[in-house]
Amino acid sequence: MTKVVALGGGHGLSATLSALREVTSEITAIVTVADNGGSSGRLREEFSIFPPGDLRMALAALCADDEWGRTWANIMQHRFVSDGALNGHAMGNLLLASLWNVGEDPVVGLDRVGSLLKVVGRVLPMAAVPLDIEGTFNTSTGRIVVRGQKEVATAKGRIESLRVIPENPAPRLEALTAIRVADWITMGPGSWFSSVMPHLLVPMQLDALERTKAKKILILNLDAHSNTSGEEFAGSTPEEHLEFFHSYAPNLSIDYFLVDRSVVRNENTLAHMARQLGGQVVAVDIRKAPGSVHHDISELALHLGHIMRQSLVG
Repeated sequence: MTKVVALGGGHGLSATLSALREVTSEITAIVTVADNGGSSGRLREEFSIFPPGDLRMALAALCADDEWGRTWANIMQHRFVSDGALNGHAMGNLLLASLWNVGEDPVVGLDRVGSLLKVVGRVLPMAAVPLDIEGTFNTSTGRIVVRGQKEVATAKGRIESLRVIPENPAPRLEALTAIRVADWITMGPGSWFSSVMPHLLVPMQLDALERTKAKKILILNLDAHSNTSGEEFAGSTPEEHLEFFHSYAPNLSIDYFLVDRSVVRNENTLAHMARQLGGQVVAVDIRKAPGSVHHDISELALHLGHIMRQSLVG
């Protein structure tokens, strides 16, 4: 069975995992751990634990495709609405926080929840400790430094640099092992600065990505040309996404760049950039609907599977 490691966070990683489970059952999700907003941020601050939200979403995406799994997926994603302290909290966040709060090792806790949900694969944190993301932006009024996942993702201006705090964080050894033995690695889609790029800012994980024999697929976002004020990389091109990616991982080769046709402005320019990063562009129709910023899971699964099978045959 093909072993796939999926790197990312949030809704983008959830979409990739939902697609990958139609391709293989040997899936390891490695998830960003820098969320500081909403339920995750509140629990992180109160109990000094990993922000559970992105990890919860990955677990829910990998739940068994039967009545038990679907029921637990819904329970994990259930969000309380009340006038009290539970308002806004997701049930899965509270479950993970409970396990970690009683002293359970974070990965053991994730594995326990995974067993309960009968997940297809495994979910791991990107680092051994919770992280913060800090970005430096050039704006019309000067340079600003923004700290926090939500704040970086919605900052206005042009990104100049990105880092995680603490710098040079230790990874989980389970994640490094998964990368080493993988057949395929996917990255993205998702918030470029807060879900995708942080995976390049953990030095030992980046080294593992550079050394692994696994082939790699980078899934580009659907909103590259968004003009929505305040959204990261608003109005930028796919080439600019890749240029920023490459600036933090100049020795990391990517074999395939999976992109929706609608975001490609210049096929030759994008193909040239892809070749510089060691790979080729696969431009297909993977948007859920015209104007949507969400991937069609079935189409994403179809094309991920095609790339993997075609590469094996070739």
